Amino acid sequence: MSENEPEAHAVEEEDVDRKLNYKPPPQKSLQEIQELDKDDESLAKYKKSLLGDLTIVEDPAVPNVVVTRLTLVCDSAPGPITMDLTGDLEALKKETFVLKEGVTYRVKIHFRVNKEIVSGLKYIQNTYRTALKVDKAVFMVGSYGPRAEEYDYMTPAEEAPKGVLARGTYHNKSTFTDDDKHDHLSWEWNLSIRKEWTD
Repeated sequence: MSENEPEAHAVEEEDVDRKLNYKPPPQKSLQEIQELDKDDESLAKYKKSLLGDLTIVEDPAVPNVVVTRLTLVCDSAPGPITMDLTGDLEALKKETFVLKEGVTYRVKIHFRVNKEIVSGLKYIQNTYRTALKVDKAVFMVGSYGPRAEEYDYMTPAEEAPKGVLARGTYHNKSTFTDDDKHDHLSWEWNLSIRKEWTD
C-alpha cells in the first residue's frame, strides 16, 4: 500500500511457489518427531533446544494456529491501533482504522501455536480501493512450534501513501496461511488514510 514498496517482502505467492517448484515435506506430528532417533542423546538435546518444554493443547476443538490480534505500530499515532481477531470478524469489517498520510508504520501480528509445528506461515494482505485491487503483499512469517506464550511477527517498515489522491478509505482482505495452504484466519478491515490523525 505504500509508494515505496520494499521488494524483498512483498512478492506474489504463486510466483514464488512456481519459481522454486517448492513442495513442502509430508507433515509429521510432534510425537513422531520426538520418537525419531530418541536413543541419540545429542539429537534429543537439540530437539529439546528447538522445541522447548512442550505444552500441547489436547482439545480437538482448539485450532492449531490462533491469530489473536493485529496492530498497526506507528510511533506518531495518538494511541494504539489494534484489532482483536478473536471476536466478531463481521463487526470488524464495519470498523475503520485511521493512519495519517506519509507516516511510517509496521504491521504486528500476534498468534499462538497450540498442537503441532506449523511451517511456512504467511500473512497475505490484498488492498482494494473502490473495488479495484491496488496492492498485494505477502509476508513470510516463518515456522513455529507449539508453546503456551503468544508469538508475534512484525513486518518491515512501510510508509503510508500521501497526497490528495492517496487519501481515502482502503478495504483490506487479510489471510494467515501456511505452506500446506491451511487458512488459519481470513478477515476484512478498513483503513482510512487522512491528512491528520483526527480529520
